[in-house]
Order: sequence, then C-alpha cells, then structure tokens
Amino acid sequence: MTTLDASTSDDLPGSTDRVGFVLNGETVDVDASHPHLLSALRDELNVISPKDGCSPSGQCGCCTVLIDGKARIACSTGLDKAAGTEVTTLEGVDAAEVERMADAFAACGALQCGFCTPGIVMRTKALVDKDGAELTREKAARHLGAHLCRCTGYIKVLDAVEALARDEVPVVVQPGGVGTRGVKYEGRDLSVGRRPFIDDMRIDGMLHGALHFSAHARADVLSIDASAAEAIPGVHAIYTAEHIPAERRVGIIHKDWPVMIPVYGRTSYRGDVLAIVVAETRLIARHAATLVNVKYGVLEPMVDPVRVVDDPEPAVWELDGNRLSTSTYARGDADAALADAAHVVDEVFQTQRIEHAFLEPESTLAVPTLEAGAAPGDGTEPASLYVYSGGQGIWDDRDDIAAMLGIEIDRVTTELVSNGGAFGGKEDMSNQAHTALAAWLTGRPVKITLSREESLLMHAKRHPIRMHYRVGCDTDGTLVGIKVRMIGDSGPYASVGMKVLERAAGHSTGPYVCANVDVEAVAVRTNNSVCGAFRGFGANQAQFAMEGAMERLAEMVGITGWEIRSRNVIEPGVVWGPGQVMDDGCLGARQVLDAVKGSYDAALAAGKAVGIGLGLKNSGLGNGFNEIARAVVHFREDGKVEVRHCWTEMGQGVHTVALQVAVEELGVNAERIEVIVDSSRELGAGQTTGSRGTLMGAGSVKAACEAAVADGCQVGVDYEGEYRVDWTNSLSDGVENPIIHSTFGYATQLVIADMETGDIERVVAAHDVGRAVNPTLCEGQIEGSVHMGLGYALSEGFPCDQTGFPVNTTLRSLDIIRPKDMPDVEVILVESPQPDSPYGIKGVGEIGLVPTAGAVAGALRQATGVWHSELPMQNEANRERSSAWT
Repeated sequence: MTTLDASTSDDLPGSTDRVGFVLNGETVDVDASHPHLLSALRDELNVISPKDGCSPSGQCGCCTVLIDGKARIACSTGLDKAAGTEVTTLEGVDAAEVERMADAFAACGALQCGFCTPGIVMRTKALVDKDGAELTREKAARHLGAHLCRCTGYIKVLDAVEALARDEVPVVVQPGGVGTRGVKYEGRDLSVGRRPFIDDMRIDGMLHGALHFSAHARADVLSIDASAAEAIPGVHAIYTAEHIPAERRVGIIHKDWPVMIPVYGRTSYRGDVLAIVVAETRLIARHAATLVNVKYGVLEPMVDPVRVVDDPEPAVWELDGNRLSTSTYARGDADAALADAAHVVDEVFQTQRIEHAFLEPESTLAVPTLEAGAAPGDGTEPASLYVYSGGQGIWDDRDDIAAMLGIEIDRVTTELVSNGGAFGGKEDMSNQAHTALAAWLTGRPVKITLSREESLLMHAKRHPIRMHYRVGCDTDGTLVGIKVRMIGDSGPYASVGMKVLERAAGHSTGPYVCANVDVEAVAVRTNNSVCGAFRGFGANQAQFAMEGAMERLAEMVGITGWEIRSRNVIEPGVVWGPGQVMDDGCLGARQVLDAVKGSYDAALAAGKAVGIGLGLKNSGLGNGFNEIARAVVHFREDGKVEVRHCWTEMGQGVHTVALQVAVEELGVNAERIEVIVDSSRELGAGQTTGSRGTLMGAGSVKAACEAAVADGCQVGVDYEGEYRVDWTNSLSDGVENPIIHSTFGYATQLVIADMETGDIERVVAAHDVGRAVNPTLCEGQIEGSVHMGLGYALSEGFPCDQTGFPVNTTLRSLDIIRPKDMPDVEVILVESPQPDSPYGIKGVGEIGLVPTAGAVAGALRQATGVWHSELPMQNEANRERSSAWT
C-alpha cells in the first residue's frame, strides 16, 4: 500500500508551503505536500494525460513528462526537483504535433487499451526531438525500457516510433465492414491521453476512498479501532462490515467473497478488506487508512494445496472443505493402453502463479442521486446510484451492488468506462462494492482507486497447477493413451477457479486424437492469493504439459516435433478430449500446422534451435452454460447511430468489432457510430471472458442491425438483437459425445533460438481466427499474446511465501519482458471459418499464448539439452515455493 507514515500528518494537503514551476508555458504553484510531481499534476492541477500506473515506484512509464525538454517519470520526481523547471505534458505540446503522433500510433495499431500510450508518446517525442531520422528501432527499444505495455508486445509501438522519426506517418483510415483494416475505436484520443479513464474523472463534491487491508493471510479479527483515523482533519467517514445494509458477500459463481471482514470474522488472504476511509482528498484517505488499528488472533495459514486438499480443517472462514471442485472424464482404458504403449512419457509439470499486470490499477466512481430536498449525510437513503466501472461484467457488478445495499437493481446503473487492460483480472469485483457503499452512505460522489501494491494484493491471479501426465504412443508416434491428474491452487474464494480447472481438464489432451483418456482436475482452497480468470484460462497450463509430452515422445520415436503433431492432429469427425465429435471448424488445426512448415524446415536447416507448439482454445463459456448476448442499435435525431452491446472494452477491440459489424450491416460510415455499454438496457451476458466478446458481440450486433434494416432504421427506436449459444454440455452431463464448446480457435507457434546461447531470435505465430474482423487488431492481439506467453514461459511469476504473503510487490519484480528483449514476431493469419458462427468468427484473445510455453521449452531443449517441466524456465525466484509442489 502506498501511504504516508503517521509521522508525516503535518505535511498533509492544507499546508501553506507552495512549489512553483512552469507547466505547459504557464507559471503554476502547487501544495508542497504532494509526494511527487505526478500527484500535483493529477490531483491538484487536473492534468490527466500522465497516467498513474505504479506511483511512486516509477516502474511503468505511464506518467512520463518532459522536464526541461528531457523525458522524466513524474511519479519518481519530487517537487523539490521540479521546482523552477519547465514541465510539459501532452496538453502543452503543439496541437499539430499531437495530432501527428495520434495519427501514427492509431494508424500503426500501436495501442490497445491505451493506458500506457500517452507516456510512450511523450518518450517518443523526446527521442525524435533529439535524434530525428537518425533514431533507430534498436535505440528506441532500449529507451522504451522505462515503459511497460502489457497489450501490444511493442512490435507496433516501435513501428509508430519509426514512422514518426522518418516523418512517414501512415494515413489514418477508419475501419469499414467486417474484414477491413482501420484504426481502433477511440484510438487517436487514447494515444494522446484525451479519452478519460475512471481515475481521470472529476465530479463536483467528490470524495476519495481508501481501503485498509488485512495484515495477515489467516487471522481472527478481534477488534477494529478507527478513532485515530477519524480524528484526522478531512476524514468524512470510516465504514466496516457492520455498515453493509444487506448481503456481505459477492462473487461471480459462488457468493463467497466478503466485501469486508467483520470483527469476530476471519481473514483468508492478504487482500481481504477490513475498513473503508472516506476523505476530502486521496492523500488524506490513504494516510487515515494506515491509522485504523486492528487486533488479530493470528493463525497458521494453509498454503500448500497438495497438503490442504483433504485437510479436515477449513482454510477459509465459514466455508466447509478445501476442495473447491473436481472435474473428471474418461474414455476407453487409458491404463491398459499405456501399459501396452511402445513409448511412455511420465512427467510432472508445474506452472506458476502469474499477475495480470494490466497497467491501469482498479478504479471505481459512484455517484448517488438524492431524493428531492435531501442533503448529503442527513440519513436519507439516495434515490439511485450511478457507478462507473472498469469491470469485465458490469451487469454482474450492478446485481452484486444492489444485493449488498439491499435495493432493487433498477436503482443501480453501471456504466463501463473502457479500462486500461484486464486479461481476466477485472472479472471479480475489486473496489466496486466499497465505492458504491461509501457513496450510498455519504450521499456524495466517491472515487476509490487502488495503488499498484493494493492491486497486486487484491485481484485474482493465474492458477499455479501441478500436472502429472502419462502419455503413450506406438512405434509410429500415434497417441494411444493419456492419463492426467491436476491440482490447482485457487486461493480462498471461488472466483471462477472451478471453471479454470474444468477448462484445463477439457483441454488437457491438446488438439490431438487419442482413444483412451483419463483426466481429473481438482481446484483447492488455500490462503494464498485468489486465483481466477487469466488469458488462456487453464488451457495454457494444460497444453504446456501436453506439448512437453509430445516433444519427449517425438524424441523417443525419432521424428521431429512437427511430424508427431501432424500424425495426431484432430480433423473433422474425430472424437476429441472429453468425447466431443469435432466439426469442420477444426480444419484450422491442420492449416496452422501446415502454415509454419516452411519456416520450421528452414530454421532447422540453418542450424537453429526450433521449438513448436500447437494449441486450441475454446471461444465462449460452453460446458452446458446457456449464453445469451444482446445488443441494441438506435438511430438518433442528430444522425448518430448508437450501438449498445454487453461486452467490456479492455484493449482487445470489441468496440471496434461492434462498429465494423454495424458498418457492414447498415452501410453507414464509421464516424456516425457511437458505441455504448451501460446497464440502462438488459443486455448482460455475464463476464467478458473466454474469447467470446468478438464471436457473440458480432452475432448480437448483426441481429440488431438486421432488425433495424427490416424496419427501415427509424429514428428513436431501440432495435434489439440476440445471439445464443445454448447447446453445449457439461463434463458431468454423462453424454457419450458431449459438445463441450461451440467454437475453438487454433494456433501453431515456432520459437527459433540461437543454438549456442539459447537466446530467442524470432517467433512465428500462425493463428486460425475464423474470420479476422480487423486484421490489424488481430495481429496486435497475437503479438501481445506472444509477449505475455514468452514472459510466462521464461521469467514471470507471483509466488506466495509460507505465510501466504505475495513475494513480489512491485511491477519490476514480476520480471515482465521489456522492449529490447522482445524478439521479432511474424504473424500468419489463417481464416478457416467456424460453421454457423457469425461471419465464421472464432476469436483470438486467449489462444495467443496457449502454444508459447511449449514451443519455448522445445527450443531450449534443442539448445541446451535440458527438458523443462517447470515454469518459469529461467527465473527460479518466480517459481512456486511449497516443497510439496515440487
């Protein structure tokens, strides 16, 4: 938690000391108590283009400004160093230059969520001002090492930097219909910091909230004393669990996640919240939150899932048993097939816990509407509440907020403010409930924004999974039997942990044919960080293991990694995994494998170490869930066309998909379309997850457009469309040939490395997306996925220690790959249409990193002779810590 020590209370805002500097050509002076320049710019001067991704650590680069013409990180620049200088933000750059930079980044596809982009743009300006056309791509990559971008993989960012340096900015083209290239919706404004995120929003009378988190992963709460915090000038209120009017727990599947832990309750991980402080300013709220005094009865945390799974003592307060879920299926006789196999791989694979590291920390703004004649704080219940959320399921947010407050759902409206990255990490509510509660009880607008340290503590992570694989083949390399046992650490609360392990089980055989399969996957409750949704959603963990088994079998048989995959890849009509009979959509598996064959052979001929990974990933929830997505098209008097859908824009481009479908179906120009996501209409389909936003969003918007066209596109009418996937089966349905998922995407990736050093030089990524709605955005998704997949394979991790405390508390400690270390990526888009899906779409968001770790392991095996069965492969400090896991 980024806080002030109690000893600095005299330095809180309100002091008479001032610091002066020149900001964008005008002399300003600010309160000297700000902890850094960024705080003064954002909280006092309301300059929003520098973003706060990690203050005060200075490790993300989102707040880069120019100080006396040089690029500097504002959150690590004290006001004493800023005094008397000339500070320039994007608001002060020449307007024509700003438009040129916006054009370059948008036209090159150099942004996705856009949160990090204004900082990168400022760094780019400094580099181009200094070096001009002499600026090389390599030098730019080195200097961009101060910046993190979790979305793009830096490939297209460096394209934009080169375009600006050479004064060869591409022409901005608005997207046309489905299949055309064009700039991202809001892409120009996002690039230069003009499109506000939630923490950029200011409302008259707004208060700020801060949370007090548990000091222990497992402890009884004996008392909470807020008197010292209440005594701080500027503090308006402090709320604990006893102030919650109705439901005290929230959750996507199970309502088991406490909004706050009450006195005489028990904490279950370090991200549990015990109190909310509401104050006039962010600094006062954060300082006061440190003064909340909690007395604990500390208990031994239960952190090892292997030991905890069958322990009769519950790890989690008021929840019975530590086995969250068990997913199983079997076909044929795997044990007999393995006993008769010519070759058998028997290996334990271990993956690690991973932090999403989206660049925008979670932020929520809640605005109450008071009854006529009522005043804030007079005890009158507000008439309604409007909540600005960056969550991945704003209808779920609305429902949980209403249940917590004990009011009807029509008194709560949630509006999506497109967020600064998520990757699954913003599915569960973080501070939405706390912000809503504070606004409801104070009768004032309240904003709560987490610090980076708080964000790391609070939201769910990628599951670490231990996987015991036994895989056998005959003398020709044809698979004959697969037996898998998985155990995953889900942390204390359900989130979607049972679905992640279910998905891992379903995808555990990879895109291969095998008649004899026996799979079990268990999700375990512990007192480590909560684990839930993360890009790949169990499929990448399972297929790291399966690809490792395939590579080992290939070596035993004496054939190449490409060849063994070619001999076993699925095709239409075969029975796959849990028993699903594959349709023509799976033709893409063969096509992506064939697409890399030339590069594979050429790299081997050149003496390179080459690893290959083949993967599949579902689109949609499947597993028996009835999925219904709705959209509305509305023609306005001013000539604009509203397109309303139910999916969260988090950088992946779902707003652009909705726009392009409307252009395709209505024949209108892109400039006329306004995309809106709020809960004023009942459109919700749950969480934006499972690569289903493009698939189901396109289907529902298409249907809405068709309804509009059929009625003559009348002004003022809501034309609603719907897309359903309600024909899948659960693993537990007992169906011989279940349809587990309606749609799959497929990908083959080559990782090409230097045979002597093992350094990765190039990645070739062939991806079957069914139909690329916008090829530029598709390429960007794949490049960003490869970047994330390489980090997953080589360096990243978020381990917890034996007390349940996260070991890593900063962005730098996560060991995310920086621009200079990112290899070239060649993207090959394959469009093998999915039967009966809109435009043949399959989705691309999650499949991008499913094959990567397996391909990296294969390349390192060739270069070093070492088999890797544990992630990350090159940073032991970020591996899981429990002895039982290893």
